Amino acid sequence: MRVALTLAVMALVSACSSEESGAPGAAGTGGATSGGGAGGTAGNGTGGFAGSSGGTGGGAGSGGGAAGLGGTAGSGGTAGAVDVSTATGKLLFGYQGWFACEGDGAPPNRWVHWFSQNTPDAQHLTVDMWPDVSELSASELFPTSLTLPGGKVAALYSAYTNATVVRHFAWMEDAGIDGVMLQRFVSELKDPAFLALRDKVAQNVMAGAEAHGRTFAIMYDISGANAATLVDDLKQDWAHLVNDLGVTSSARYQRHDNRPLLAIWGLGFSDRPGTPAEAAALVSYFQNTAQVTLMGGVPTHWRTLSDDSKTDPAWLFVYRSFDIVSPWSVGRYADDAGADNFAIGQIAVDLADAQTHGFDYMPVVWPGFSWKNLNGGPLNQIPRKGGTFWWRQVFNAVSKGSTMLYGAMFDEVDEGTAMFKIAPTSATVPAGASFVTLDADGQSLPSDWYLRLGGAGAKMLRGELPLSPTIPISP
Repeated sequence: MRVALTLAVMALVSACSSEESGAPGAAGTGGATSGGGAGGTAGNGTGGFAGSSGGTGGGAGSGGGAAGLGGTAGSGGTAGAVDVSTATGKLLFGYQGWFACEGDGAPPNRWVHWFSQNTPDAQHLTVDMWPDVSELSASELFPTSLTLPGGKVAALYSAYTNATVVRHFAWMEDAGIDGVMLQRFVSELKDPAFLALRDKVAQNVMAGAEAHGRTFAIMYDISGANAATLVDDLKQDWAHLVNDLGVTSSARYQRHDNRPLLAIWGLGFSDRPGTPAEAAALVSYFQNTAQVTLMGGVPTHWRTLSDDSKTDPAWLFVYRSFDIVSPWSVGRYADDAGADNFAIGQIAVDLADAQTHGFDYMPVVWPGFSWKNLNGGPLNQIPRKGGTFWWRQVFNAVSKGSTMLYGAMFDEVDEGTAMFKIAPTSATVPAGASFVTLDADGQSLPSDWYLRLGGAGAKMLRGELPLSPTIPISP
C-alpha cells in the first residue's frame, strides 16, 4: 500500500510542484531561524537550532548478512535485550555522537562541538551543560584549558572513543532506555576526515547496542547539505553504511513493519535544502529500492505548510508518504501551559491526520533548552524544572494516543537538551564559565536523574507505569 502511495505522490508532485529551491543553511554549528515559539525554528544538529534516538540484558548475538540495501536483521540476542522488531512502544533518543577532541585519534584531530576555533577555553566554549565524566577512565578523557573549582584540569570525552560510547549504552541499559537514533550529518560526508570520524562513531554505537541489548537506527540530518547532490549523497552513504559497515546486519538494528528503520531529518523545512520532487524521489528510493521503513523528521507545521515548513502544496503529499512522521517541537513552547496547548493544537490533530492517511506518528519530547555559549541566548532559556517539564510532554503525548516517542536528545549539551549524566552542581563544572547545572531550578538532583526519567517515561508509554502527570520516581 505504501509503495503505491509513494508512486502516487511522485506523480502528484510532478504535476503540482513549483520546484521551490530553499537555500541550504550554512554548514557548521548554529543557524537558528525565527518563528514558532520560544526557541524559533529548530534544527536537528549541524547547521541548525537544537540538536536535529527496558529491561536489562546482555549483548545481542551476531547479525546475519545484508540483503540488498535494506539488509536483514541478524539472529541472536540474549534474554532481556530490547525487542528490535518494532518502534511501537519505544522512546528512542537522538544520539548526536558529534563530540571529538584534540588528541583523541580521530582524523580531524581537533575540538569538535565542544569549543570554537579549536581553542578549549571559556571564551570559546560552545556547550551550556557539562557532562558528568567521573566514571570515565583516564584514557577516555582529554584535557582542556579549563580548571575545576579545586584546581584540577577539566577534561572531556570524544565519541570517537569506543569505551565511552559503549559506556553510554550501559547507562541506557541501567536506566531502562530502549535505544537511540544516531545522527549522521550529510554536510560532513564529503570530508574524508569527518567521514572517518562518523563511521567510527557509528561502529561504536553498534558495539554499544550489541553489548547492552539496546537498539539503534540511523537518522540523516540534511542541515547544510549540498542541494545539488543531496539525493545521490544520501543514496551512496546508505549503501556504504549497509554494505561496508553492516549496520542493518546487526541484531540490534531497530526495525519497524518488518524493515530496517531509517530517518531523514530536515526535508521540507523552510531553511533546509530539497524540493518536493527530490524529496519524493528519496522517499520512493528508500521505501521501494532500499526496502526500509522511512521516518521523516519534519517541520512542526507540516500539516498547514506554514511557519517552519515550505509552502508548496506538493510538500503535504511528501510528508504523508513517509512511513513515520516526527514533527520537531524543540523551542515551540516554554512551560507546561505551552506544552498543553501544543498537545491539543498539534499532537492531537497530527495523530488524527496520521490515522486517516495510514502512517505512524512519533512526537518529540525534550527536557529544556539553553544555548548561551553557542549562540548568545539567555542561560537556562527554557528551564527543566527538575524534570517536570519533560514529564508533562510525555504525559501529554501518551494521553493523546501516541504509541512511540522521539527524545531530543541523549547527549545534546550544546543546546541544553541532554538526558545523559550531567554535572549536578557548580562545584562539578569548570570555573570561569557559564553552565546550566541540574540544580539550576532549585532542586538537588543526581547526575543520572534524566536517564532515570527516560526509562520511566518509556514504561509509561508502554503502560508498565500508570498514566500520570506526576513523576512517579524520586531523586
